[in-house]
Amino acid sequence: MNEHPNLTIAETAYREIRTDILFGRLAPDEKLKLDRLKSRYGASVSTLREILNRLASEGLVVAEGQRGFEVAPVSAENLKEVAALRQLLECYALELSFAAGDMDWEGRVVAAHHKLHQMELRMIGGDRSVTKDWKRYDWEFHQALISACGSRVLMETHAAVFDKYLRYQMISLTFRGQIAADEHRQMLDAALKRDAATAQEVLRRHVEAGVQHGLAG
Repeated sequence: MNEHPNLTIAETAYREIRTDILFGRLAPDEKLKLDRLKSRYGASVSTLREILNRLASEGLVVAEGQRGFEVAPVSAENLKEVAALRQLLECYALELSFAAGDMDWEGRVVAAHHKLHQMELRMIGGDRSVTKDWKRYDWEFHQALISACGSRVLMETHAAVFDKYLRYQMISLTFRGQIAADEHRQMLDAALKRDAATAQEVLRRHVEAGVQHGLAG
């Protein structure tokens, strides 16, 4: 069943393949055989080639010339690079967003944190059935925090980097429990106080601890 009825087959297949890569259902280094993808995603071979080339431009797929396509590999070094870039972009966006945010922005941040916190409570309680929702609400919370930055290019660039970081989270970075939930609460409190410096400090600790947790796993 098409989960996106207003989208074309190509756009729907693109979103589904991209999501499957980000969530590890298509594993790092996995060969992407067009015939198999055709039956799995319901798109033609020519459409799939276009999709895989698009994903290659995003760094999620590797084009192997005549040998076809495969899911991009992962490595500790690449994780550290992605994490550092996320910190750089998000810290800058936080400063801009906190300075410009209005009451509507505050409402978005509070609502996004509420949804994330409910999933964190369930995860802390041992419910791993909500892992996908947990990560979606995590993404939405961090996006809400920077949503008043005033730069669509910055938001889009950050989202692309965040997605690559998300991929590592789903593959190797497991939930850090109450500590991570407390860090999100601290970022919410800093946002409501317009304290960008504290939010940036917490974010750096949040990302660095996530990386170390994953590499130690």
